This record gives sequence, C-alpha cells and structure tokens, in this order.
Amino acid sequence: MIPLSILDLAPVAEGSDAAQSFANTLELARAGERLGYRRYWLAEHHNMPGIASAATAVLIGHVAGGTRSIRVGAGGIMLPNHAPLQVAEQFGTLACLYPGRIDLGLGRAPGTDQATARALRRYFDSAEAFPDDVAELLRWFEPAAPGQPVRAVPGAGIDVPVWLLGSSLFSARLAAAFGLPFAFASHFAPAAMDEALALYRRDFRPSSRLAQPYAMLAANVVAAASSAQARRLFTTQQQAFVNLRRGKPGLIPPPIDDIEAFWTPLEKAGVEQALACAVVGDAAEVAEGVRTFIARHRPDELMLTANLHDHAARVRSFELAAEAHRAADR
Repeated sequence: MIPLSILDLAPVAEGSDAAQSFANTLELARAGERLGYRRYWLAEHHNMPGIASAATAVLIGHVAGGTRSIRVGAGGIMLPNHAPLQVAEQFGTLACLYPGRIDLGLGRAPGTDQATARALRRYFDSAEAFPDDVAELLRWFEPAAPGQPVRAVPGAGIDVPVWLLGSSLFSARLAAAFGLPFAFASHFAPAAMDEALALYRRDFRPSSRLAQPYAMLAANVVAAASSAQARRLFTTQQQAFVNLRRGKPGLIPPPIDDIEAFWTPLEKAGVEQALACAVVGDAAEVAEGVRTFIARHRPDELMLTANLHDHAARVRSFELAAEAHRAADR
C-alpha cells in the first residue's frame, strides 16, 4: 500500500479568521497522524485572503510542536521569494527542534500576483536563477568546511530532506538532475503529469540524498457519507477556482446546491481541466477512484488535499479517505 499524505492550505472560511484556521490546521494534522498519513505539508501563498499559510516555516513549527510522529513540511517554500541562506537557517532550526520529521519542498513560482511578488522580492527580478538557488541551498546544508566564512547556523550538517515541486517538465528535469524527490502539482495543474513523471524517472541521477527516483502526486479527494453530499462539498473548491480566475480571490465560500448556475460554460471547462485529478464521492467511490489513479500513474506516494468550507467535513473527508485506502488494499 503506497503511503498517503496531506496538503493543507490553511483555508480561511467565510465567517472565520486566520486564528481559527491555525487551530483547524493543528486539529487536522493530529487527525492525520492518528489515521496513519505520512506527511503534513503546508504551502506558501501570499495576498490570498482565503489562505493563511504565508509564513510557512512558522506554521510548520506550530504543527510539528503539536504532533508527535507525522512528518511536517513545506509544499512548498517558493524559493525566489527568499535568500537560500535564510531558508537553510529556518529549516535547520525546525529540524533541530523536531529531528527526523521536517521536509523542505521547493517551488520556483512566487505563489502570488505580480504586485505582491515585487513586494516580496525587492532585489530579485525573476525565477530564472532557481536552479542556482537550489544548488546554493543544498550547499548550506552540507557540513561547513574549515575556515568557511559564512555558514547556516543552524543548518550546516543537518539532514533536511529537500524536494522539488512543480507542474512542468522544467521541475521534473531539475529534480532528476539534482537527484531529489519530486512532487507534481497534479491537484491543480495536471496537464503535464504523465510526461513529467516519465522524464523524471528516465533522467534521474542518483545523489547522496536519494539513490533512486521517488515521485509524489497530489489529488483532490473529497469523501462524505453520500455521493451527493461529497459533490456538494466540492463546490467550495470549484467556486474558489472560478473566483481566482475572475481576479476576485476571497475567503473560502460555503458549498452551494447548484454549481451550474454559478459558472459559465467556459469557466466550467477551465475548472474541470484544472481539477481533473479529483476523486469525489462516498467511501466506496473514493476507494475505487484512488485505487484507479494509483494503478494508472504509479506514484510512490499520494498527497491528498480537500479545501472545504466546513472544518468538521474536511476532517471527516480525510478520515473516510484513509479508511477507504486501507480497505481497498486488503
């Protein structure tokens, strides 16, 4: 049975706030730990009212401090927004506090709009230097050499697993060249998934960090007591995507009864393409959908996300998904 993990965007629902989002995140992480999920990752986004995980390293510390065994990490840190040395120090600190439990996933997008990207990256013009930044970051984690004038403290000599994230062939090619594990953003950009996986596995070069390729895919999985209930819950994420495409990102909306009345045919087509890697239904449908997805794409690990308005329904969805996955493997 391949392991399941959780991707959390720390959603801020309509009628709630960031403080409640952080409490919900910790509760979900504890549920994930109890249910046997391997990792709990948080994603860096900025200037998004409905996503509270902007200070990703801080929130990782909050989750790791409130759990005992589940791996906690970034899915990911958008490296062009940060100096590699600072990232090494942050995650070196986390790895010292929670040894053997911290992951560092790296992305090359800004995770926001252009105006906010400029505000974040005051001295950085583009993501073109991403490969060099990754190489620099990896060097900061190496043991410091005698007389080395600058070192990551803490960070140097600390084992922090580094992943590359992406939704394109660029990221797959880079992960293969560096010999790093690779996580593909199939939960919102699945178009190049199969080609990227094939390229990564074909061109992978073993490194001191990883002997053979290891690929994780992401999928939207919404499970509920009935198919109709799950489909209704999923309208929250569908609305959020439409609102983002309309240039009106906001708080996470409640589900609606008639999604067809909400979007235009063109918007519907765009959302269905972006969210094509989705399994929505009752326990039996989710078990079959996840099994089929794994059999077709053969990931080494599957990361689930469910950006729902109701926190209790979100926790229950991950519970049902874990139970269904275990049952399907028997």
